[in-house]
Amino acid sequence: MSRGRYKDYCNHASHERASLTTHTRVSLQTLVAALSLFSFSISISSAQITESGNLSDSPVQIRVTSPQQPEPIPATVFGSFLEPIGHSTYGGLWSDVIENPSFEEGLWSAGNVTNMLRTRPELQRSSQLGVPLPWEPLDFMQGARFLPIRGDAANSSQSLLIMAPPDKETGVRQTVYLPVHRELEYNGSIWIKHLRGHNDVKVSLRQHDRTDHILVSATLDAPAKEWSKYTFHLKLQSGELARLEPADLTISVSDDTRIQIDEVSLVPADNIDGMDPDMIAMARELHSSLIRFGGNFTSAYDWHDGIGPQDKRVSKLNISWGIPEYNTFGTGEFLRFCELVHAQPQFALNLGTGTPEQAAEWVKYINQHWANHRGGLLWELGNELWGDFQVGYPGIERIATLTHNVSDAIKRIDPTARLIATGGDEDWFHNWNAAQLTNPPGTFDLLSTHFVVGDRVGLSHPSSNFRTMATLALPWGLAQRMRAIKDQIQQSVHKDRVNIAFTEWLMASGEHGSPRFDNMGGAVFAGGFLNMVLRNSDIVPVSDMTGIIEFGGIWSKRSQVYGAPAYWVLREYASAHPSYLLTVDNSSPTYSIAKGVDRLPEISGVPYFDVVATLSDDKTKLLLLCVNRHLTNATNASFDLSSFGHLKGTAKITTVASDSIVDMNDEENPDRITPSISHVPTQSTFTYRFSPSSVTIVEISLSR
Repeated sequence: MSRGRYKDYCNHASHERASLTTHTRVSLQTLVAALSLFSFSISISSAQITESGNLSDSPVQIRVTSPQQPEPIPATVFGSFLEPIGHSTYGGLWSDVIENPSFEEGLWSAGNVTNMLRTRPELQRSSQLGVPLPWEPLDFMQGARFLPIRGDAANSSQSLLIMAPPDKETGVRQTVYLPVHRELEYNGSIWIKHLRGHNDVKVSLRQHDRTDHILVSATLDAPAKEWSKYTFHLKLQSGELARLEPADLTISVSDDTRIQIDEVSLVPADNIDGMDPDMIAMARELHSSLIRFGGNFTSAYDWHDGIGPQDKRVSKLNISWGIPEYNTFGTGEFLRFCELVHAQPQFALNLGTGTPEQAAEWVKYINQHWANHRGGLLWELGNELWGDFQVGYPGIERIATLTHNVSDAIKRIDPTARLIATGGDEDWFHNWNAAQLTNPPGTFDLLSTHFVVGDRVGLSHPSSNFRTMATLALPWGLAQRMRAIKDQIQQSVHKDRVNIAFTEWLMASGEHGSPRFDNMGGAVFAGGFLNMVLRNSDIVPVSDMTGIIEFGGIWSKRSQVYGAPAYWVLREYASAHPSYLLTVDNSSPTYSIAKGVDRLPEISGVPYFDVVATLSDDKTKLLLLCVNRHLTNATNASFDLSSFGHLKGTAKITTVASDSIVDMNDEENPDRITPSISHVPTQSTFTYRFSPSSVTIVEISLSR
């Protein structure tokens, strides 16, 4: 995700414009029947929503048939996306609980420092005493007993000198949240340079803001006058620290002792190669076939920073987001993550500050360290290079040449590499993509597009219902734009050789009153988006939801791991393995939007009840992927599956729903919204009632 897109999210902004096409086919008989019904339009929010169809309790008629050769659906439409934003890696997937482990300055932008001090004003006093953010003195009353030392460090640029007064204990502490609900043992390390006094250095966990209440401690014998690494082990007693309760990790010395400290680490003993096991488990169960590593930060990322011994990797400012990049989670760690969750890696390369040669070197390194070392991975040639927020953006004048040069460099290293060139977004793609399409055939295999959109609408004084319905219409409105992008490709020398990769998609409203990535409305949006991609997977074979960690994916707050509602939608879709697209005749009432979300303000014919039908990968199951966009009305749907012969048995019904679209999961209630599963008898024709604002998967066995 770009800085510009994230800023749009923060300011509730968006900019998408499109209409619709769909593989849903309406038979002549259904059309005549629909026309014979009482059709009407009603005015809502100054006549900006019009509804068509019979909104009575009569069942929506759904007829599913199989074309002679069903369109295959690639598993790569269920990809996801990882970028260091917020606490997606550090404080999320990466299990080390320490922030700023090497006591550096300048790891946060001014805006993020301001926010940090607004939330925790006591850190301002810490900084005045020479303690780098977000560390604090053990005892503020002791005054200035600390000094940052630049140019003498075990890691990066700076260490911290601690000077204990006679007969007193002096040290630094940091507030940490530990996953005590699953693990009581913690392993740590610290680099120390002894200057004078006793050799003892105490490392402890104490009750937060209760420096006299030590929960557990370890004493290190640290006499070395040169930088040396020391390890320790801390084991809490059951019940000493409650779930979600903070503790203070403290490093201290006594009695006129002076030491320099650097590069502190504390990880739960159950970590998996440095990663959070709860995160790994939930990511594996997501069944994402593809995970994208990249985004805006890669335009200034030197991959060499993220290889080699972890405690020697240099901490830097992630300039894209104004947060620390410790580089302890680098290329090898990401490849290990993909291996653990059974996904293929997809890397976004640095086309901002990097060179074609550096990109090719990274490709070579990854091929040497991934799977069978044969290459053939998916590489993205930059991220949102059309934006002036992108570090080192090339501009439209240079994009084609840059893409060609990087492509050539990569193909010399790996002729089997599959390449995604940076494409434009749906509402303004034409000129940018035209420049990219001047490249010769074979330069790239896919053109990227993104859909990170807020809920700003064109209607003055919109009601919350109008804003919500305009938002939920967006995925339906994207289909025509996808076809328009493909049509432009078809008119170029690339023709059938290039398709579209949706490498980021996210509903990023800034208000909790609207559908957004972390609430139930975001889950309904996700279901609608996945249905759109499934219908268009012949031209959109790659799709990456933002993101596998945070946004629509897996969250960790105060060491409690949980999934956003959209996570459960993507998980249930992907785990059902929809693999062959079927034909759907759908009589659902529809609505149309005018003056809607500013980038797709006009969208017509949006079905309240949206259905995609597929066969599973082994063709033994019929899958009905159903999204009910109606906010208040349950939908009765009558299914005709007679073309599949005489069916009789039990269907598995998996539903993601809640009482309100603004309901969400959080660390206090991590399971408020999770899938509910039921089983109902079915046959070749059956009727089922779908909850309002819900996403439902119906699995029916085709065995006779």
